[in-house]
Amino acid sequence: MARRFADVRLFFQEFRRNFHTTGAILPSGRRLAAALASFVAQADGQPRRILEVGPGTGAVTRRLVELLGPQDCLDLVELNSSFVDCLRQRFRNEPAFQAVAGQARVLHCPVEELPPGTRYHLIVSGLPLNNFAVADVRRILDALAGLLEPGGTLSFFEYIGVRRVKQLLSGRVERARLRGIGQVMDALLAQREIRRDGIWLNVPPAWVHHVRG
Repeated sequence: MARRFADVRLFFQEFRRNFHTTGAILPSGRRLAAALASFVAQADGQPRRILEVGPGTGAVTRRLVELLGPQDCLDLVELNSSFVDCLRQRFRNEPAFQAVAGQARVLHCPVEELPPGTRYHLIVSGLPLNNFAVADVRRILDALAGLLEPGGTLSFFEYIGVRRVKQLLSGRVERARLRGIGQVMDALLAQREIRRDGIWLNVPPAWVHHVRG
């Protein structure tokens, strides 16, 4: 309970300070975390390289570390320095994180700056894509697609209906931005989405998209 309270407080603090890159008031709930990690849960005993982008305080990471096999590797890419410090403390201090600390790296950089040729079997993204410019969304999704092994899976989420509501309430420039994001995401999903999970008990409710590389 104390851990959860500390994460919520830090998350809300960063939401107020950096809404553009934080994008939510609360960390991901347990049901959302489980849905994002559902393909990671489908272990076949083979070594896997797993990437989490935008882990924040580690709400989804907590589920991922529970699912790591002994030969798996987990990279966490986070831009926010406060969240990076929080994640590194968790790997130092919390038993579940400590157990896999030798298999995990916390990388303080944009996902686009990962070395060329880096590939992952599974990617989980918590980035608030609806907060970004259209060009940034396109660049991020292209980067994630380029990091995915052929046949690998990218899982990411968006809050249900939020983009549509914002379009109704926003001015012309913001409506155009949101419409452009929708077009970029729809193009990807139309070609590669293999499953979509509705997480209705999350706050707010969310779609989890699963895309095959």
